[in-house]
Amino acid sequence: MDKTEPAQQSNADGVGGNAPPAPWSSLWRQRELLWQLVRRDVQGRYRGSWLGLLWSFGHPVFMLAIYTVVLQGVFRLRWDAARDGGADFALFLFAGLIVHSLFSECLGRAPAVILENPNYVTKVRFPLEILALQVLSSALVHAGVSVSVLLVFQLALGHGLQATALLLPLILLPAAVFLLGAIWLLSALGVFVRDITHGMMLVSSALLFLSPIFYPLSAVPEAYRDLLALNPLTVIVESLRNVLLLGVAPDWWALTIYFVVALLLAALGWLAFDRLRRYFSEVV
Repeated sequence: MDKTEPAQQSNADGVGGNAPPAPWSSLWRQRELLWQLVRRDVQGRYRGSWLGLLWSFGHPVFMLAIYTVVLQGVFRLRWDAARDGGADFALFLFAGLIVHSLFSECLGRAPAVILENPNYVTKVRFPLEILALQVLSSALVHAGVSVSVLLVFQLALGHGLQATALLLPLILLPAAVFLLGAIWLLSALGVFVRDITHGMMLVSSALLFLSPIFYPLSAVPEAYRDLLALNPLTVIVESLRNVLLLGVAPDWWALTIYFVVALLLAALGWLAFDRLRRYFSEVV
């Protein structure tokens, strides 16, 4: 037997012993470690700055204020469902950008997450699969901050909060599962194909304009609307706007299909990660 096999096998198992049939048991056992990683990741982003974590609130506030001033005062853009011209347009735009930022952060960081943590690859008992959840959880924290800013501005405009906002976790769950699978897949492939990082930058830019963020889905010609619906951001963007801004229930059928696809991607991503991580130490 090859002398290097035990180390590789132990790393593939994540926490020693036999690899679990699914990653969920490992992730649950390592929840305390995950909390420490996420907290360090969020705090590390603002380490050394004077305002620290206040930047996580200041940035979305600043961007929403810019959207409101520019769109209402300069472009005078309107949204069919908006009630107050440019100010409401800014809220609809900002809601779409929250979803795009969530996807962009996860997809942008995923290909390099293993490469940026080579010390973890050599630790026999470190569960590498938890790094994907670290990236996802950190992105969800920032998305949550942006959502809170959106709701505050909605109150400031005198619209009040929608009761359907309580459905937000049901909107984000399919997106989170989809992103977790994508991070597992991209992080595993990114170890061997470094160009994926640059490719994800192009994908993120394309998603910004190929998603109903700057425009409502109803404005898209019928011939292209079904094609746009295949965009992984479309259902989430539309659903988030419905529950937060319009007080309308989301399209449950579309969300159910999305969730099924997300589960399939999560399974594919996990299988790819589980099969390839035994070779990470040879490349990193």
